[in-house]
Amino acid sequence: MITEAELLAFMREQAYKPMTYQELEQYFQISDAAEFKEFLKLLNQLEQEGTILLTRSQRYGVPERMNLVRGRLQAHAKGFAFLIPEDREHPDVYIHANDLKSAMNGDTVLVRINSKSVAGGKLEGEVVRIVNRAVVQVVGVFQSFEAYGFVLPDDKRINRDIFIPKESFAGAVDGEKVVVRIVNYPEGRSSAEGEIIEILGHKDDPGVDILSIIRKHQLPEAFPDDVMAEAMDAPDEIAEEEIGKQGRRDLRDKVIVTIDGEDAKDLDDAVNVELLPNGHYKLGVHIADVGYYVREGSKLDQEAYNRGCSVYLVDRVIPMLPHRLSNGICSLNPKVDRFTLSCEMEFDEKLHVVKHDIFTSVIRTTERMTYTNVRKILQDEDVEVTERYSDLVDMFKTMRDLAMKLRSKRMKRGAVDFDFEEAKVLVDESGKVTDIVKRERSIAEQIIEEFMLAANETVAEHFHWLKVPFIYRIHEDPDQEKLMNFMAFAANFGYTVKGGKSNKVHPRALQTLLEDIQGTKEQTVISTMMLRSMKQAKYDAESTGHFGLAAEFYTHFTSPIRRYPDLVIHRIIREVIEHNGVLPADRQEYLVSRMKEIAQQSSERERVAVEAERDTEQLKKAEYMLDKVGEVFTGMISSVTSFGMFIELENTVEGLIRLSAMTDDYYHFHEQHMALIGERTSRIFRIGDEVEIRVARVNMDDHTIDFELVDMKPRKRGDSSFDGGPDSRGGSKVGKRRGERGGSGEGSGGRAKTGVSAGAGGKSGGKKGKLGKAGSKSERKDKAKGGGKSGKSGKGSTIQAGADQPVVGEDWIDSIPVDNGVYKAKRGKRGKKAAAGGAGAAAGIALGGESSKRRGSTAGDGAGDAPAVSFGFGSGKGGYAAGSVAVSRDGGSYRGGEKRSRKDKPGGDGSRSKAKSGGNSTAAFVRKKKK
Repeated sequence: MITEAELLAFMREQAYKPMTYQELEQYFQISDAAEFKEFLKLLNQLEQEGTILLTRSQRYGVPERMNLVRGRLQAHAKGFAFLIPEDREHPDVYIHANDLKSAMNGDTVLVRINSKSVAGGKLEGEVVRIVNRAVVQVVGVFQSFEAYGFVLPDDKRINRDIFIPKESFAGAVDGEKVVVRIVNYPEGRSSAEGEIIEILGHKDDPGVDILSIIRKHQLPEAFPDDVMAEAMDAPDEIAEEEIGKQGRRDLRDKVIVTIDGEDAKDLDDAVNVELLPNGHYKLGVHIADVGYYVREGSKLDQEAYNRGCSVYLVDRVIPMLPHRLSNGICSLNPKVDRFTLSCEMEFDEKLHVVKHDIFTSVIRTTERMTYTNVRKILQDEDVEVTERYSDLVDMFKTMRDLAMKLRSKRMKRGAVDFDFEEAKVLVDESGKVTDIVKRERSIAEQIIEEFMLAANETVAEHFHWLKVPFIYRIHEDPDQEKLMNFMAFAANFGYTVKGGKSNKVHPRALQTLLEDIQGTKEQTVISTMMLRSMKQAKYDAESTGHFGLAAEFYTHFTSPIRRYPDLVIHRIIREVIEHNGVLPADRQEYLVSRMKEIAQQSSERERVAVEAERDTEQLKKAEYMLDKVGEVFTGMISSVTSFGMFIELENTVEGLIRLSAMTDDYYHFHEQHMALIGERTSRIFRIGDEVEIRVARVNMDDHTIDFELVDMKPRKRGDSSFDGGPDSRGGSKVGKRRGERGGSGEGSGGRAKTGVSAGAGGKSGGKKGKLGKAGSKSERKDKAKGGGKSGKSGKGSTIQAGADQPVVGEDWIDSIPVDNGVYKAKRGKRGKKAAAGGAGAAAGIALGGESSKRRGSTAGDGAGDAPAVSFGFGSGKGGYAAGSVAVSRDGGSYRGGEKRSRKDKPGGDGSRSKAKSGGNSTAAFVRKKKK
C-alpha cells in the first residue's frame, strides 16, 4: 500500500516531472484492484487538500515544484492581501486586489509568484486556487430593497456586500444586524450570495454590538448538551480515599495562597515561598490538575480543543471549559482540597535553579488573596489589611524579595519587558460603558508574573531533555529588515541599538533601550514601534527559544483552565510521572503525530481570541466617547501616517486627526522621521508630541474616533500654497463651470492668488468636459494645446485639496522618502504612468534645496535653493496629466512653469505653460526670486 509520505517524497524529488495517474500506477507497480482504488482515493484527497496539484494535462505534482506557495490569506480593508505561507522560511507574498480571484480573508490558497524585488524579498503573486474556505458566515447590517437585499459586512476585510435574494430574508428588516451563511462565493464582478440564518436585533439595540463581534469571530457560546453532561459528572469535592489511591504528595499542611484579581473565579495557580536554612529560596508553584477531570478524547476535551482558549470580552467571558469545572472542582478555592501539579524550585544566591521537582500533589490553599490587598501590604503598608493577614505578611515580603531578584536576573540576561499601560473598560449591568481606567501593574502582579515565568521555564527545560513530545511557547527572532527600520526610527530620537546587519541584535540591546527611554515622552512610541518590529509568539512542537524573554526553553504550564496547550502538557507530565520518566513507544509515536497539529490549532484560536478582545475594546471605547463630542482633551501623538496622525488620550482611547482637518498649512509625511511637516510654516508634528485635541466625531459603524486640533486655523485666502481649504471654493470663472468647453484647455490654470484651478476634461473638439474643480480667484493666462481625448481618469484623478481631500492623498498615496530629502509618490493601486504629470494619482513632494524633479515634470527655476514643493498629478490610468507646481518661500511675482523643463528667461513676468496632454492640464506656478 502506497502511503502519503512515500508519494509526496517521490513527487518532491528533483528529477520528478508531473505524471498522470496511469504513469504513477506503473511507477509504483500497483497491480491489485483494491490497492489501485485506494491509491486513486489518496490522489483525490491530496488534490482536494491542495497538497498536490492536478495540471490541465491531468498530471500530478507538488505546488512548490510549480512555483506555487500554499498559505493563509490575510486580507486588508483596502482590497489587497498578503499570503502567510505555511513554510515559515518563505517570506510573505503581496497580492493585488485584482489577483485575489474570489478568495477572502483567512482562506487557504495556492499562489503563483509573479515578481520579486532585486533584494529577493517583496514578493508579488496571484491566487491560483482556493484550497479551503475560511469564511462560511458573515455578520453585518441588512439593507432591504423589497425584491432583494444586501448585507454590509462588519468585517471591513470583506469588501463586497453579500447579495440576499427575497426568499432568503428570513423575516429580517432594514437596519437589523444579521448572520448570513454564504451560499455562493463571489465570481468575477458578481457579489457573494447568502441566506440569513440568524437575526441578532437592530444595530442600535443594547447588547447587539458585542453579540455581533461574537458571531463575527464565530466564537462558541453555550456548551453542547453532551459536553455539559460530562461536566455534571465531575464531583463537587475530593474524597479522602481518592487522595490515597492517587499516590499524590500531600501539601495540605503548607501555607499556600492564590493571588488574583478581585473578579477572578477560575483560580488555577497557587504559590508558596520558603527561606531555607542554607539561605536558598524554595518556590512552589501549584497548578490545578485539570487534565485529571478532562480526559483525552472525551467530549469535554474535544470542545476545549475546538475553543483553544477562554476569550475575555469587555462584559463577559467565553470559557474554554464549563463553569461547573472552571469555577468548581478545578478552581483552587480557599480552604478546600484540590488536585494539583506542582513544580518546586530551589534557587541559590545567584538565582540559579540548583534543584527542582515536578510532581502530582494535593493542596488546601490557606487564603484567597487579591492583587489589591497584597499591594496594600507590601507597597501601601495599609495598617488594617496588614493586621488582617498578619500571619502571611512575612511570606509576602519573602515573595517580593525573590520576585524582584528573579526580575533583575531576567533583565540582565536580556529579556524585553514592555511596560504598556493597559485599559480596563468598566460597564454597568446593561453593558453600557461607565468608565475607562488603566490597569495597574503593581508589585503583586509582578510577583505572580515572575513566579509563573520561572515555573514555565523550568518545566520546559525538564521535558525538553527528557525528549518526550511536548508543546512549547516560542518567539522567533525579529525580521532583520523590520529591526533595521526600527533602529533607524529610534536613531531619530537620538537612541542607538547595538547590533547591525552582520550581527544579530540581542534582546538585551533592546531592553537597554527600553530602560533608557523610561519616563521620557517618547517611551510609549518607541516601545510600540519595537513591538511592531517583532514577530508574534506562538505554540510549536519544537523548542526554538523565546526571543522576547531571552529564554532558551519556554512553555505554557500555568493556566490549564483557560489554555488548551497547558491542558495537553499537563496530561503528558502526569503520564511521564506514572511511567517513571519514559513513555511507551506507541504512545510516544502517537503524541509526536499530534503535537504539531495541536500547536497550530492553539495558535490560530489564540489569534481569533485576541482579535475579538481588541474589537470589543475598540467598540466600547468608541461608545464611551459618543457623548464627549466637542470636548477638549490633552493627548499624545502615538502614530503618524501619510493620511494623518493618531492621538492617544490619558485613558488610552485613540483617535485620528485626518490630514484634511489640518487646515493651517499643507503637511507632508516624512516616513523616516515619522513626522508631518508644514510646507509653509515648517510646523512639525511627530510621535511623542503632546497636543490639545477636540473630539470631532465618533463612527459607531467602524468603531473609529476622529479628533481635531484645538489651535488649528483655516488656511488664509491668498496663501501662496496650493489651496484647497474651505475658503477656496470660488475657483476661476472658467475653470469651475460644469460642462466647460475643453477645446483650448480652458480653465486649466494660470495666475492665482490662492490655489490651482483644474479645468474641463473633454475632447479638444469642444464636447463638454467633466467637472473641473477649482481653487479660488484665478486668471486664465495660459492656454494648453488641445490634443484629442484625454484618457480615462483613475481613482482620485481630479484632485482638489479641500476640506475632505488631503493634498497627500488619504488611502491612495503612499509617500516614500528618497535621497536628498526629495519625496517620491507612488500609486496605491497599480496603474499606468500618466501622460505628462507624474506617475500615478499622486503628489510628489520635495523638501530639498534644488528644484523638484518628477517623472515627466520639472518645476521651473524659481524655486532656487529655497525649500520647495512640487506637485505632479496624474490619474494612474494615463489620462489626466497636469503640470507641476513649485512654491518657494521668498517673495516675488509668480510665473508659469514650463511642463517640458525648458528654461524660462529670468525676470519674465509670466510664461505659457505648454502641457501636451490631451485637453486637460494645470499650469505650474513658480515664484520668481528676488534680486
